[in-house]
Amino acid sequence: MACHPAGYGDQPCQRSSSEQLLNCDNEDDISDRCIDTPQGGVIELFALFSGILIVFVPDGIHRIISKWGQIGHIGEGLSSWPTDFSRGILPVPCHSHNDYWRRVPLYSAIEAGCISVEADVWLFGHELYVGHSLASLTPNRTLASLYINPLVTILERQNPTTHFLPDGAHGHHGVFDTEPEQSLTLLIDFKTSGSALFPYVVSALEPLRSRDYLTHLNGTQIISRPITVVGTGNTPFNLVASNLSNPHYDIFFDAPLDKMWEGPPGSEPPTPSDPKHLVYGSDMDASLPELATSSDEKDDGGEDKGQGLSGAPSTSEAYTTLNSYYASVSFSKAIGHVSSGKLSEPQLELIRGHIRGAHKRGLQVRYWELPFWPIGLRNYVWDVLVKEGVDLLNVDDLKSATQRDWGKDKAWRR
Repeated sequence: MACHPAGYGDQPCQRSSSEQLLNCDNEDDISDRCIDTPQGGVIELFALFSGILIVFVPDGIHRIISKWGQIGHIGEGLSSWPTDFSRGILPVPCHSHNDYWRRVPLYSAIEAGCISVEADVWLFGHELYVGHSLASLTPNRTLASLYINPLVTILERQNPTTHFLPDGAHGHHGVFDTEPEQSLTLLIDFKTSGSALFPYVVSALEPLRSRDYLTHLNGTQIISRPITVVGTGNTPFNLVASNLSNPHYDIFFDAPLDKMWEGPPGSEPPTPSDPKHLVYGSDMDASLPELATSSDEKDDGGEDKGQGLSGAPSTSEAYTTLNSYYASVSFSKAIGHVSSGKLSEPQLELIRGHIRGAHKRGLQVRYWELPFWPIGLRNYVWDVLVKEGVDLLNVDDLKSATQRDWGKDKAWRR
C-alpha cells in the first residue's frame, strides 16, 4: 500500500532514521522519499556513511601522496636526502632573544627560520654555563651541550661524505637547506668578567673551528662560513681586535649602535624621548632587576661595562667589518618611550641616523629591549624598524615574527 503524508490518506508515512537525522520537518519536502519499512532507514544510513567513508579514505593521487616513501609503496626510499634536516624552512632575519629559555633551544629557532640565536654564558671554574641568571644555571646546561655540539651534529649532516662529495671535498653548507649559504649567528653574551671568559670561549669553539665551520678573517677578507660568532655583553673589544687573544679572527664584536649616529653635516642627534633603563612593556629581561654576577665580575678597572662598551676604542671609526658584525643598542635607552603608541619625528630621526652610520661601516643593525606589550605597539615598532632598514629583529615571539605577512617589506625576508 502506498503511503501518504499526514492528512492525505489513511496510511501515514513513517520517517526513516536518516530523515530524522537530517531533521526533515517539512512533510511536503519528504513525501517523495517516504519509506514504509524499517529496512529503508538502514539502507539510507548505509548510503550516508558510505559517502562519509569516501570523503575520508584517500584514493588515487591522494593515496600515493599520503603513502609516498613508505616501505611497500610508491617512492619507497625516495622521500629523504642527506641534507633534509631543515627541509622547507626559509631563513628570516630575526634574532632568537634569550634562546636558551625556549623549551627546545637552538632547534626551535632554526625551525622558525631565525638566522641568529643568543646564549648567555657564565664562567665558573673551567666550564661555560648557559642561563639568564645565577639561579637558573645547572651543571648540564653548558655552551657545549646546548649549542656547540648540536651545531656540529647538524653541520656534519648538512655536509655529508657521499659518492658525489667524496672524503676531502668538504662543503660549507649551513643549517638551512633552502639557503645553504646563509650563516647562522651565535651571539654569545658574556655575563661574567670578559677578560676571564674570552680565552675559554675561544677554546670552546674549537669543534666548529677545526671543521672550518666558523666565519673568519683571513687577513684582509671576511670568509663566510655556516656559523658566525659574535660577542656581546662584557665581551672586550680590545681582545676581539687582538691577534694574540683572537688568533683565528673568528669572534666578532657587537658594536655600540648609539655611537654611530650620522645625520646631515653639522647636525646633532636628537634627544631620545624619556630614556629609561626599565621601560614598561619592553623585552622580557628589561622587567627583571640586574642580578649580581660571579665574584670575578667586579668593576675590573672599568672593563666590564656591558654591550658595546667593554674595552672600547676611543672612536667609533674603529668598528669595521674586520672586527665587528652587529651594531646594537637598547631601544628603550637609545630611542626612549613610545608615547601615545607612535614614534615621534625626533625618534625616527635617531633610528635613521643609527642605521645610516652602521651601514656606512658595513655592520648589521639590531635593537634589543624592544617593546613587547601591548601587542599592537610591538607590531607597530616592528613595522617601523623593518621599513627603516634594520637588518635583524630581536624577538621573543618567534611565530609572530617569522610568520607575519610583511606586505611590501617582503624583501626584508632574505
